[in-house]
Amino acid sequence: MGMLSRAGDLIYTFRFLTLLTTKFEKTNAFDLGIIDADGKRIKDVSLDTREKKSAYTPFHRLVFNVKKLLAKVPGGKSSVASYAAALFLIKEKASLDDKAIKEIMEKTGHSVLDFLAEENKWFILEDNTISPGTYRIKYDKIVNSTFEEIAKSKDQIRILPEKSGPIGDILGLDIYEAVHVKSNQKVYFALEELAQ
Repeated sequence: MGMLSRAGDLIYTFRFLTLLTTKFEKTNAFDLGIIDADGKRIKDVSLDTREKKSAYTPFHRLVFNVKKLLAKVPGGKSSVASYAAALFLIKEKASLDDKAIKEIMEKTGHSVLDFLAEENKWFILEDNTISPGTYRIKYDKIVNSTFEEIAKSKDQIRILPEKSGPIGDILGLDIYEAVHVKSNQKVYFALEELAQ
């Protein structure tokens, strides 16, 4: 079963990379009128055929939203932080291992060295937890439960006392969980994504 699982991971990694690096205009979803040139879902088009349903699956929505987020984020470490949070979401949902994540990073031009955390930690407590409370996020985020809804930059997120510690990491960069205030849905973020 281990070999089958790893083979599945590689297939998902390949599919993810291929779709992530394909322009929206070159996807089947665009050709069928499901999304526009910016990757936004055209609501008037229903997924009423097998072809349309296979061109716009939950996997496609996830990759399109990750791609849109990466396009909006300015360069530098903050971009890497948002990318790391998106990778953690993918890792959780697709059950990818760290090797597959490293392959994704390499294919998309990121280095492990990019994941060294910045020193701005004004809201971090001694035990590496975040002070519970409400914060604003710097960049758009995918809401974990749906992959469809996007939390907008400057939206508020709430860090609960019981969820104030890191829930995991991607190559040494801690990933935290919060609740998006407007939608009451769970989102992942890295420290560098919190606005001061």
